Amino acid sequence: MKDKISTKTLPGFLEYLPAEQLAFNKIKDTITSVYESYGFVPLDTPVLERQEVLLAKAGGETEKQIYCLEKGDEKLALRFDLTVPLARYVSEHFANLIFPFRRYHVAKVYRGERPQRGRFREFYQADIDIVAEGELPLINDAEIVKVIYEVFTKLDLGRFTVRLNNRKLLNGFFADLDLSREASDILRIIDKMDKIGRNQIQELLLAFEIEAEKITKILNFVSIKENVIKELEALNIKNEIFNEGLSEMKEVISYLNDFGVPAENYIIDLSIARGLDYYTGTVYETVLNQYPQIGSVCSGGRYGDLTGFYSDKKLPGVGVAIGLSRLFYQLQEAGLIKINQATSADILLVSENLKAAAKLADELRAQGLAIIGAYGPDKFKKKLTLANKLGVKAVIILGEDEIAGNYFSLKDMTSGEQIKAKNVTEALKFMSNL
Repeated sequence: MKDKISTKTLPGFLEYLPAEQLAFNKIKDTITSVYESYGFVPLDTPVLERQEVLLAKAGGETEKQIYCLEKGDEKLALRFDLTVPLARYVSEHFANLIFPFRRYHVAKVYRGERPQRGRFREFYQADIDIVAEGELPLINDAEIVKVIYEVFTKLDLGRFTVRLNNRKLLNGFFADLDLSREASDILRIIDKMDKIGRNQIQELLLAFEIEAEKITKILNFVSIKENVIKELEALNIKNEIFNEGLSEMKEVISYLNDFGVPAENYIIDLSIARGLDYYTGTVYETVLNQYPQIGSVCSGGRYGDLTGFYSDKKLPGVGVAIGLSRLFYQLQEAGLIKINQATSADILLVSENLKAAAKLADELRAQGLAIIGAYGPDKFKKKLTLANKLGVKAVIILGEDEIAGNYFSLKDMTSGEQIKAKNVTEALKFMSNL
């Protein structure tokens, strides 16, 4: 007998059962609805790009993780993030875009890294970016925080904090210590502060032969937590880049107050570096306060030149990405989301009279209710079992007695309460209380 082909998915690639997919889509739809409410337009670029496009901005570990393939003479690659495709897209369609260009993109990306808990090779990201032609005012940096605030408020995942920093503060501080050449390496190291702690950070900095006194100053600097603006001013650093970063931070905080973002939902955290080289100003990371082990659930920042590899035009931008697949996985692990509905329907309609059932279902759908039909001769008990498995909110019973009496029975599957509804209006009222 011929061996059957294994149906197991590839390591690091995801597929969900129906109830999981519905829960995932609910989170995705919440995010996109907030994005659109702030005027961001949807974008969907190809999964495949030319290798030269993706490799232009890649380097180090990122380049090793890119999936490359060839088809004839074409050298292709799967996108590893949504920012590089955005840069290519803006360069390609520059003449037809309205700036500032505000786009959101929720899609899969691919990275050939070792699969582990919460880390995947194929996963969704949910990005927003604001790209300008010429100058991009700092009010946009603050508006990004406002959008993050609204997304995580609507997701209702408990208390959260947006951690803010500015790369100019860090680069200016390193320059003041005469460490400009080592700045990129230091940034990547201190960006690991939450994961490995102060002692290991110190050891890694020592490996770069940085003087112990300067390492102490760096560690003390990134550890400032209270009255950060006043503490930074008190350092009396004369470096121009540092003071530009300090001025920008003050301006962004002022705008956050104007936008009405509660002070309890953001802090200045000088240890947030975002190790990628293209960030030039404000940087962000968002954490769920009650679940610090999840790590950052939303991160990004400002970049001075999005399209430098593809165009002579200088296009600054600011944006963030939510690692949607990783977030969903971590929320499942923490028990923060309920996965109890295996259908998109609100109601299971039980009837053996297809003509009458179809008419009632159409009337209910016209009022915005999602209906799934359980027609045919199966026993009523079996149909109720189906309703429980699907996780619908209610069951409509349309039997011979109901049709003869010109009503239908409506049963709440949670409480067991049952009513006789004479029309769709009564059904809508009943459903609104579930």
